[in-house]
Amino acid sequence: MTLTVERLSVDIQSSRILRDVSLEVAPRELVCLIGRNGAGKTTTLRTIMGYLAPAAGRIACGGRSLVGMPTHAIAALGVGFAPEESEVFADLTVAENIEIATWTRATARPAAERIARSYRLFPQLQGAAARGGGQLSGGERKMLSLARALALDPELLLLDEPFEGLSPVITPVIAEGIAEIQRHGPGILMAESNIHHVPDHTSRLYVIERGEIIFAGAPADARRDATVLRIIGGAA
Repeated sequence: MTLTVERLSVDIQSSRILRDVSLEVAPRELVCLIGRNGAGKTTTLRTIMGYLAPAAGRIACGGRSLVGMPTHAIAALGVGFAPEESEVFADLTVAENIEIATWTRATARPAAERIARSYRLFPQLQGAAARGGGQLSGGERKMLSLARALALDPELLLLDEPFEGLSPVITPVIAEGIAEIQRHGPGILMAESNIHHVPDHTSRLYVIERGEIIFAGAPADARRDATVLRIIGGAA
């Protein structure tokens, strides 16, 4: 299921936050949306997911328009979302957080298989299955957010700052998890503020600044682009 965003503009409280943003994510692609804090990355993902209404533009998955569709219906189509804050359910156990995704979308893959696949991706969560979501560390919440999104059996996955605030020990675990999800087939759109976190297997990179796409192309070309490096190349 290919995601197509064309000339997307979004207003928040009468301010234009996104201006004519266009991007595309095909199945099995990992596409990164890179930009500084406040550049419009999260707004882009939240608009695709139906939390925000666009002022103009087109958003389509598999040729079907998402504009005006409620968030739960977008998820039922097969669009998974792992937000920056993880947003796991604190009052539910790890197991319940993962299982709830299987209720959101029915697919040919049995729920038990989808849950088992999520635990294989992050085996650390298996031992914490009975713990409450509010008892997890930041890294564990990131893992759970990704595992829950995978249990949806998504055809497209939106990841907002999956490496933000992680310790150097947890970062490679999350990176390998994302690579494994990509191998399962869904396209992935990942928002990231640090160009050094862009995986080597990234298909395409978009750079956003002040709500506008200023670069679209190969990651290697972005690292040679003086404007891109001046904006985000200094991130550690």
